[in-house]
Amino acid sequence: MSDKPKRPHHVYTLLVEVGRRLEDGLPDGASGAALMCYAGGVDEDEAVRETVAVLKTAGMNVLEVTGYGTLEEREADGHDIEADERALMDRALEENAVIVAQTTVFREDDA
Repeated sequence: MSDKPKRPHHVYTLLVEVGRRLEDGLPDGASGAALMCYAGGVDEDEAVRETVAVLKTAGMNVLEVTGYGTLEEREADGHDIEADERALMDRALEENAVIVAQTTVFREDDA
């Protein structure tokens, strides 16, 4: 076993844009979607890698990921973070999971 100290994990807020792929689970007529995710990692790069891997495993076509930082970083930027959002962040950390908190479906006629 390694005596190397374990680096602390943080939860990052990520906005993931996905396009269409066969059997991606998006509704008929959708051109893609935006997914608000919470994911843990020792840094944001790791959180992004884990999120992309999970979404690809779920059949999603990941196009772009935008990071909004940790809870502390978002608070410092003046974001108002509700209790339910905090609870999802806590769950992501406790379960070492990627939580998809919100999905906004895009349709061709939305343009």
